[in-house]
Amino acid sequence: MFSYFEKKHEKNAQILLTFYHIFSIILIGTFYIPFNEPWESSLSRRKEEKYEKFLYAKKETVVRNWYVVDAEGISLGRLATKVATVLRGKHKPTYTPNIDCGDYVIVINASKINLTGNKLNDKIYYDHSGYTGGLRERTAKEMKENYPVEMIERAVKGMLPHNRLGRQMYKKLFVYEGSEHPHMAQKPVNMEVK
Repeated sequence: MFSYFEKKHEKNAQILLTFYHIFSIILIGTFYIPFNEPWESSLSRRKEEKYEKFLYAKKETVVRNWYVVDAEGISLGRLATKVATVLRGKHKPTYTPNIDCGDYVIVINASKINLTGNKLNDKIYYDHSGYTGGLRERTAKEMKENYPVEMIERAVKGMLPHNRLGRQMYKKLFVYEGSEHPHMAQKPVNMEVK
């Protein structure tokens, strides 16, 4: 079944084809048909192409892997984007925006993260207690020395969706200051960040 719009275009195409045949007979003396297939079949083929089959993930069938990332010498932003992509599941062909289909990520050596330029002194992290005058400011240098885990967690959290789905994805992130982690039983695979 074709809609009114498609029928109208089909009729216009047939009229143009008729004029083309008439002019080809007058000018060339031959009856040349340029189309190998009728207009109807090309329309139906375009409709079929429009509705291709996609693989959508389901909450029950999601397979989750474990990855471990060594943060030593890697810039904070590059690490955070890669980790956020894996947490969301965008690296999988079955990525579905409304379902948490991401994998677990372990980040080690958080204290050896790298910041480019003069960010150690210029970048400031703000927190507020909610009370009057409760604003707390810390430079990136203070964060790296005292709270390196929080620094990476905040960077990754800012790249995840800001809703209940994002909070669920965030629970699959594990950041450790040193090179040891308690998740060896899960057999995590090494993931490189370029």
